[in-house]
Amino acid sequence: MTETTAPVQRGARLSRSARRAQLLVAARDVFAAQGYHAAAMDDIAEKAGVSKPVLYQHFPGKLELYQALLTTYADELVGRVQTAISRTDDNRERVNAAVAAYFDFVAGEGHAYRLVFESDLRSEPEAAAVVDGALTKCIDAVAEVVTKDAGLDAARARLLAVGLVGLSQVAAQYWLDSDQSVPRDEAVGLMSALAWRGLAGFPLIHD
Repeated sequence: MTETTAPVQRGARLSRSARRAQLLVAARDVFAAQGYHAAAMDDIAEKAGVSKPVLYQHFPGKLELYQALLTTYADELVGRVQTAISRTDDNRERVNAAVAAYFDFVAGEGHAYRLVFESDLRSEPEAAAVVDGALTKCIDAVAEVVTKDAGLDAARARLLAVGLVGLSQVAAQYWLDSDQSVPRDEAVGLMSALAWRGLAGFPLIHD
């Protein structure tokens, strides 16, 4: 979900799934601009071009709406990382693709990454569980590859996976917040080279 949303004329008829998607994008824009606590359901309904009753037909409250949005983007991040790793058997390309997945997610439209990594609702157990679950799935995907190809035990492979995921996330956020002064491809190359020089020290194990 990377599209932007302009207010839709009131009364426009959409399928339930299309309306829900529209409401989520409008909510993304409002939450990203105002934060969870300052955002109001009135603002989201106005952004989406619907009445509040229509909004409440899909989401019983602001917290449920935010959790649905957070889950959508957390799942998107996990999907990006898993797809990046599965596209190749070359470990150097895997590292580059995993780093690139984080950069692409962070650079996506609507500052969706802020909803995942910088939410003012992270203290809520439900929201924290969604974010922690997404990060765990990303770490699991990387750890599985490291365990298989480097012959490391689960604990050591997971530690390396945490390092790669953490490096990718923090570097991508810094890159975006620093006005992208380094071109995206060069930034990805720099960070993947840093990660690869460390991971390359572990020999590839063949059955």
